[in-house]
Amino acid sequence: FAREAGSDIFSLFFGGRETKEIEPEIRQQVDEYIKELVQQGKCELLPGVVFIDEVSMLDIETFAFLNRAMEQELCPILIFATNRGLTNVRGTDIVSPHGIPLDLLDRLLIINTKPYTKEEIRKILEIRAEKEKVKIEKEALDYLTQIGEKTSLRHAIQLLAPAYEVAKENKREKITVEDVKFVEERFVDVKKSVEYMKSLEEKFLK
Repeated sequence: FAREAGSDIFSLFFGGRETKEIEPEIRQQVDEYIKELVQQGKCELLPGVVFIDEVSMLDIETFAFLNRAMEQELCPILIFATNRGLTNVRGTDIVSPHGIPLDLLDRLLIINTKPYTKEEIRKILEIRAEKEKVKIEKEALDYLTQIGEKTSLRHAIQLLAPAYEVAKENKREKITVEDVKFVEERFVDVKKSVEYMKSLEEKFLK
């Protein structure tokens, strides 16, 4: 946004400034100037990368803007991430894969992801423990890997910190299987939480 001195009451008393959007003509002049410098070899233009997580949360107007932006010469690399399947495009009644309009989806390269294997879960937990400077016994790491297989990798990672606190409370330098079991009983994963809610559904206010 370009800024210019305001003339309203707020700016008069408090010295504030009102904002004004950059006009299309100015944007075009800047683009042409940059393009000229690139053609002359005086500079190199790196478009960059835009990463949008939970892309299914965007609405139809935002997708329309992104669709137009992708047609621009200086458009950055767009990376979308989502775990949604068939769902409505926000702001419409249209059901589309990942909640993305089909005309935009057709322009994307889609990368399929697969569930982590047991070995991959164990390696990720090992790396995470090392990054957080958490010491863990081999048997405890194996048990935590099993939890990651049954529930999710994220849940297993989240158990690392409280398990380490339990170990320190018991004057141990490393996390043991008992420490992992202790926190596992007290911090449930999403599936168990949903099952618990369903079992007590009649007792909750609606």
